[in-house]
Amino acid sequence: MADAPVPTQDATSAAIQFRQRLLKGEPLIGTFLKTPSAIVCEVLAMTPLDAICLDAEHAPFGRLELDACLMAMRAAGKPSLVRVPSSEESQLLNALDCGASGVVIPHVCCADQAEALSRAARFGRGGRGYAGSTRAAGYTTKSMKSHLADSAAATSVIAQIEDVEAVDAIEEIAAVDGIDCLFVGRIDLTVALGAETPNDAVVVEAVERICAVGKAAGKSVGMFVPRVEDCAQWRERGANLFLLASDHSFMLQGANRLVEEFAKG
Repeated sequence: MADAPVPTQDATSAAIQFRQRLLKGEPLIGTFLKTPSAIVCEVLAMTPLDAICLDAEHAPFGRLELDACLMAMRAAGKPSLVRVPSSEESQLLNALDCGASGVVIPHVCCADQAEALSRAARFGRGGRGYAGSTRAAGYTTKSMKSHLADSAAATSVIAQIEDVEAVDAIEEIAAVDGIDCLFVGRIDLTVALGAETPNDAVVVEAVERICAVGKAAGKSVGMFVPRVEDCAQWRERGANLFLLASDHSFMLQGANRLVEEFAKG
């Protein structure tokens, strides 16, 4: 087995590079973290994944667990996204102050909401509140000028599209300055559309529309798909950010494979 790659960048440089690649539409692969453990973060940060997304929407992350996980990710120089529990501005502020490279915001349904969230994730008039005492600001060791510049370059803002209203307003959402990526919440979209499976025609058509609009607007498009083999067809349609599987699925697959191999012998 080959040695794991050793991170060579600091957290800020890694976040800036990740956002640059995201905006250019380069193919990116990451995974979800469901276990609120800094140790699991540390282990996954040793892999060549482009980013780890801490799923604070659907997993039991408290503020201290989130803080510890982001500390581990930053120490390893691995870009970290946080899927926040809600679109409340305080959730974005907490994740970014703790040092997240970016935020994945659930249930973005209209342009006005997208504009408000884009402002809330960034410093500036009417935007994110400033504190120089945070991890992101180096615990007062960075000047305000440096922290503002680094944050502007490094913070990725990803709007999750998973409601019928969002699909109806996708052109307006995609036109919002500061929304870096449209991330398809395909399972919630399946439920919202009244479909039986994510592969039903009505769902596929909606996903194709999001991809087409995102591509036309020059926006990155991301999604979860159940199989890595499915990525190629969606890359052809304009998607470039794929968050697949999770630490839970890695454990289940590894344990099942071990038992299968043991049974053969």
